[in-house]
Amino acid sequence: MAQHWIATRPGPADTWEFVDHDVPAPGAGEITVRVHAAGMNPADYKHVATARVAVEYPVAIGYEISGEITAIGPDTVIGSGRAQIGDEIVAFRIRGGYATDVTIAAEKAFAKPPTLTHAAAANLLLAGTTAAEMLAVTEAQAGQTILLHGASGAVGVSVLQQAAHRGIRVIGTASEARFDEVRRFGATPVVYGPGLTDRVREVAGAPILAALDAVGTDEAVDASLELVNDRSRIVTIAASGRAERDGIRWIAGALPDSARFRDSIRGELIELADRGVLDVPVARMFALAEAPAAVALLSQGHPGGKFALIP
Repeated sequence: MAQHWIATRPGPADTWEFVDHDVPAPGAGEITVRVHAAGMNPADYKHVATARVAVEYPVAIGYEISGEITAIGPDTVIGSGRAQIGDEIVAFRIRGGYATDVTIAAEKAFAKPPTLTHAAAANLLLAGTTAAEMLAVTEAQAGQTILLHGASGAVGVSVLQQAAHRGIRVIGTASEARFDEVRRFGATPVVYGPGLTDRVREVAGAPILAALDAVGTDEAVDASLELVNDRSRIVTIAASGRAERDGIRWIAGALPDSARFRDSIRGELIELADRGVLDVPVARMFALAEAPAAVALLSQGHPGGKFALIP
């Protein structure tokens, strides 16, 4: 019997239930996956923390996984092409990844890059596609200097690697304890806090042509507005209210344009990971049964890398 985590009502992770469930056999266009690792993201718990329009409970938790195909529906190919039972895959934008086994739409699955562990692969695409969209909507180009708020977080680290691959120079805000991580991926770190804009100007030596906000603080948005003349080249993933008020861009996976872009870029990110261009630092792994405790740690912020649940 398979097991998975569900939210039976809006609330924190300690109200979730770990229950047995029957995994449906895959139909046409579907596969069943034995989960080897479930990626963990703030969206996992935020999306069920409070009541939302059109969300019916129970809700199966978890949006991305890495695992092994155990069954394939008739006339079915996965997102990266033909597949067979036993193939290892990574899947993103699914429902119910905090599980031992799950049946998903096959187009959401791609062959797992052998360069990544299951724990890393399970955390590649949500952060990676978000980072890619941030760079895309600000039209950051090779040779330009951009500012990234939250450079040592999961999305930030993916931005750093994708920007370095494209020849984009990044100045990234972080705590001093995380400076080595920012430098590791080719960026120039600056500490956040009072005087931020002066510190950025001091190290930049060139105009800041775009700003990417992955933290959502007023400081981050205010500094971006002061340093970047073109508001269409300022993007946030965490300050929707400021975006509406100040005329900057806000992107989110639930927005149709964002969803289309993130789906379109999955294959490219998988290829970059396969070539060793993208790495996913994993800070901790937890048993699947420990999901609420792992979520409690994740929600405190600054995990120092991604978390993964291991069935």
